[in-house]
Amino acid sequence: MTKVAVVTGGSSGIGKAAALGLAAAGYRVAICGRRSEALEAVAGEIDGYWAKCDVSDPADVARFFAGVKGKFDRLDVVFNNAGRSTPAVSFGDLDVQAWREMIDTNLNGAFYVAREAFRAMRDQTPQGGRIINNGSISADVPRPGAAAYTASKHAITGLTRSISLDGRAFNIACGQIDIGNAATDMTDRMTGGVLQANGTMMPEPRMDVAHVVEGLVYMAGLPLEANVQFMTVMATKMPYIGRG
Repeated sequence: MTKVAVVTGGSSGIGKAAALGLAAAGYRVAICGRRSEALEAVAGEIDGYWAKCDVSDPADVARFFAGVKGKFDRLDVVFNNAGRSTPAVSFGDLDVQAWREMIDTNLNGAFYVAREAFRAMRDQTPQGGRIINNGSISADVPRPGAAAYTASKHAITGLTRSISLDGRAFNIACGQIDIGNAATDMTDRMTGGVLQANGTMMPEPRMDVAHVVEGLVYMAGLPLEANVQFMTVMATKMPYIGRG
């Protein structure tokens, strides 16, 4: 039986690469995001299902998963990838609305997606499935001026562990992939210099996003009796180990 995978934030960057990689690995793939034209283009490459969806809206997320169920009738893997970032700002100058928008997308959105996936996997026959959360290396250590993003990603680690625990009774596995400096449009700025903990600006090395996809496909392909709880895939020479 062909397995079904969902990728949120699937119109560009890591999400697009993940959708293409999972399709190449033999999955039927459903993607969502906020840009219809880009989603349609990616779905056309993989003969997949797509729907416009704002993950910060729980009703939108529920509609998307209802569409996936109607199209494929089951769900095996979810890559909970949609998220946002903001320019660096010192903690004392962090705007309340910017904080709320970050939490609403990166944390609340991840919860809404994981909850719908959990329900679908719990209620289907055969029961079970796998949820993979995109944590980022900021789930472990911060960059300067990134309190809202860091807090949202630290919370993803707690979400991952809680889903793992509650999912045991329903054959639902949950893991987290923490990514550092994958070469996408979002990280283009790193080649020109990124603020460091000592206050200097320094270009940072990046890695091919294909290495992230390889790790993701490995995690997704494990039998449900096995799980990668946390995986870090990062550019080898980026300032992460020893950051700060």
